[in-house]
Amino acid sequence: MSFSDPLGDMLTRIRNGQKARKSVITSPASKLRTNVLEVLKQEGYIRGYSQEKVSEGIEQIKIELKYYENQPVIRNVDRVSKPGRRVYTKIKDLKPINNGLGILVLSTPKGVLSDGKARELNVGGEVLCNVF
Repeated sequence: MSFSDPLGDMLTRIRNGQKARKSVITSPASKLRTNVLEVLKQEGYIRGYSQEKVSEGIEQIKIELKYYENQPVIRNVDRVSKPGRRVYTKIKDLKPINNGLGILVLSTPKGVLSDGKARELNVGGEVLCNVF
């Protein structure tokens, strides 16, 4: 199956999984999705993820969702840069999300990073999504 926006599909699966109170969801595997999930794991928004082979040449990612006091840790996840409209930012233009409680996930020349890590490395890039 072909997707026009694979990252948007994964974020929607996470959003829907948390609304349905699922503990684990699956998504097709890709490098970009894995890199974004690594950032979400490092920032504490998901418990973890694992990649497994479904059949020859087809892999999927199992994402373990995180809850705190029976409420989803991810309250809001939005895709910023879309296939039809790419959004880029300079490091000096990065603003805190929800007074510093949320993060932006950026695709930079140094890899996929959170906004805090991008500030440390002094690098801007494409804004993939924001998470709160």
